[in-house]
Amino acid sequence: MNRRIPIRGRNREQPHDRESRTGQAEAVASCEPEDERGELVTSDFTLGLDEALALTLNHLEPLSSETVPLDEGIDRVAAEDLRALVDSPSVDASMKDGYAVRSESVAGACPERPVRLILAGVAAAGIHSEDRVEPGRAVRVLTGARIPENADAVLAEEFARVEGNEVVAENSAEEGRNILPRGTDVARGGLLVSRGTPLSPGLVGLLAAAGHDRVAVCRKPRIALIATGDEVVAPGRPLPEGKLYASNLVALNAWCRHFGWATRCAIVRDEPDELLESLTAAVVDTDAVVTSGGAWSGDRDLVARMLERLGWQKVFHRIRIGPGKAVGFGLLGGKPVFILPGGPPSNLMGFLQIALAGLQRLAGYEQPGLPRIAMRLAEEIGGGHPRWTRFVFGEIKDSTELPLFHPLRAASRLQSMADAQVLAAIPEGVDRIAAGTVISAQLLM
Repeated sequence: MNRRIPIRGRNREQPHDRESRTGQAEAVASCEPEDERGELVTSDFTLGLDEALALTLNHLEPLSSETVPLDEGIDRVAAEDLRALVDSPSVDASMKDGYAVRSESVAGACPERPVRLILAGVAAAGIHSEDRVEPGRAVRVLTGARIPENADAVLAEEFARVEGNEVVAENSAEEGRNILPRGTDVARGGLLVSRGTPLSPGLVGLLAAAGHDRVAVCRKPRIALIATGDEVVAPGRPLPEGKLYASNLVALNAWCRHFGWATRCAIVRDEPDELLESLTAAVVDTDAVVTSGGAWSGDRDLVARMLERLGWQKVFHRIRIGPGKAVGFGLLGGKPVFILPGGPPSNLMGFLQIALAGLQRLAGYEQPGLPRIAMRLAEEIGGGHPRWTRFVFGEIKDSTELPLFHPLRAASRLQSMADAQVLAAIPEGVDRIAAGTVISAQLLM
């Protein structure tokens, strides 16, 4: 269950109208490496995105496992390989309503030259029939029924009619026609789900068919979301002039709840003692901490300094991505802590590219990160940088071939983030990507 811890103040999120851009400059947020005050960054950012992500995942392991009823396993992550306990179907079964026959008995049958067979019995799903199909005979079978002994085909009922105690076959049925052999859907002992795979509704149904009623899954992470800053107000409260609502915190909480993770949310003022207290409590009570705001090096940007005071193991702070360059990661008391900048695009990108993957690793994902889809660029995207990875918000348009990636051009950063369905990356060293290029886009849906 999600619950809130006391709100202590406000989060250092950048005002929503700061650095507002239009057109392509809006779609490619923060095209030049600037800090959160808009000043050009001259310090050396040694880590690129791939290196930072690898470091994050290498420092984390899945949480402990637990066994839950199968119907509670939806969207959980398998903690072990799951194999079929039974065959499904458990017998050779009919795929149609019709008549079990010997294929040679109806060879050459057609409406002009029908074949007459003796109706020898009826078989229904779940009911064992003792009837044996001899040449020249047929047994009525319903979908899912066990194939009677000696039958090797099922003639669909639309190709036959009953006259008295006879079946008039108006079509042939070769050996194996309309028969689902035992174990075709699921073979006992076969691998169904690999460790680290999220359980979808389809996989849960497959496991049920294979004889499972309980499943071992990784424990869901409990996450503390801490927004810092004197200028941020909790939603629902009056908004004084010069303040802003904690939209970053709400969005981060929504992303976590989207994956079924429990959260504790707090807003903390720019006071060292309050931030120290909040961080200390969060590490004790949860599995991971995500901070929002206060990620740079200004006088009131306290997060990294307070973590240093608490003795955290810093893995990295600041990487070569835009937006989101001030993202950081480390361990405090053995628990992961993710530092996110306060500007809305930077906050979202830092979460999606680094923090989300780390949290998914805790949840047991073997392949953490946003899902990807092949798309074709509807138009050129630019704004790349020799040493920085840039991200472009986009939307999906239908096409006769691959779906098309259309860069968003909203005048508002927040509107672009809200409308975005996909993300495209402009890799380091690439200035622009031509229209028509096939890319691997990250799905946000």
